[in-house]
Amino acid sequence: MPEAQAISTSDRKRASLTAFIKKEAEALGFELCRVVAPDSIPDAPARLSSYIAAGYHGTMDWMPETRERRADPRVLWSEVRSIVMFGMNYGPDLDPRHLQQEPGKGAISVYARNRDYHDVMKGRLKEIATRFAARSGADVKVFVDTAPVMEKPLAAEAGLGWQGKHTNLVSRKFGSWLFLGSLFTTADLNRDAPEIDHCGSCRACLDACPTDAFPAPYKIDARRCISYLTIEHKGSIDPALRAAFGNRIYGCDDCLSVCPWNKFAQAAREMKLQARADLIEPDLRFLLALDDPHFRTFFSGSPVKRIGRNRFVRNCLIAAGNSALPELIPACQTLVDDPAPEVRGMAVWALSRLMPGPEFERLSRERLPLETDAEVRREWMLSE
Repeated sequence: MPEAQAISTSDRKRASLTAFIKKEAEALGFELCRVVAPDSIPDAPARLSSYIAAGYHGTMDWMPETRERRADPRVLWSEVRSIVMFGMNYGPDLDPRHLQQEPGKGAISVYARNRDYHDVMKGRLKEIATRFAARSGADVKVFVDTAPVMEKPLAAEAGLGWQGKHTNLVSRKFGSWLFLGSLFTTADLNRDAPEIDHCGSCRACLDACPTDAFPAPYKIDARRCISYLTIEHKGSIDPALRAAFGNRIYGCDDCLSVCPWNKFAQAAREMKLQARADLIEPDLRFLLALDDPHFRTFFSGSPVKRIGRNRFVRNCLIAAGNSALPELIPACQTLVDDPAPEVRGMAVWALSRLMPGPEFERLSRERLPLETDAEVRREWMLSE
């Protein structure tokens, strides 16, 4: 009898703590909150090793460097007993692909039109963690994207959704529009059931990719992904891929936007996740004119700020070169004198596509002898 009572007491405590953290999550604006065991992704180490061996991670050297901790939560924190996965909807009001018909505008990924989700989510997760630790007496750690945590496989095992063929999490209720965060704890909590894959024979996300970045379903080659290239990749962009960027200047939502499960998604209800109006359809001429101080001011509180002005303007110049709008020539020509080589190089490329041939050739004859950077000189010579 005493043993049965102890088990019953333990079960009640576990159920009570699980209910408590889910109630706290709902109160703080998380649409989904479910619990998974730390050992729930045993296939992750092999999948991650295969991904890195294929070179699909590009220049993201932090992936191989953190491979062991990333593949197994128990390596990241040996004392963890439960992982709570949180999902916050950031669904847009309109399909963001409509901007592809506006070449004079820059297309910024939906998630980056809001206040930086790292700040929004981490602040709220810390609130939950503080209250949960006080109630449970357990240790806690919270993570939002920046730590070596495989959030999408853990979220799938927790039942928030499944990893679609585009490798992102898909929810039957929120489509492909979910921010993810996690809370690791030494407390024992009730586990939730995983979600099954509902993609079926659909390959809409794979076919929608402008740069053919999916070598196979459920695999992505970052080296061809516009999101990676506009955000993570430094320096010059492969000339063979530039035209496919269109006017995408920070990230790419095509594979997310086309997902049929989005028909069940609703626009984000969180006030702090509503898009800034000036980031929905920003004018390319305005963006091309941003110097570093103005860039920092304009993108204050936005994740765009993290990539820095030079990389961002590089992206805007690719969009300008794809625009076929002669009115962007003056802004691009000014940037031929920019201190940053990556900006100058893309200004050359943009002008080669916007200026009449004889005018560009004259400009090239004037500027090439003055250019000292090898990459920029190569742009002049390739564009002639």
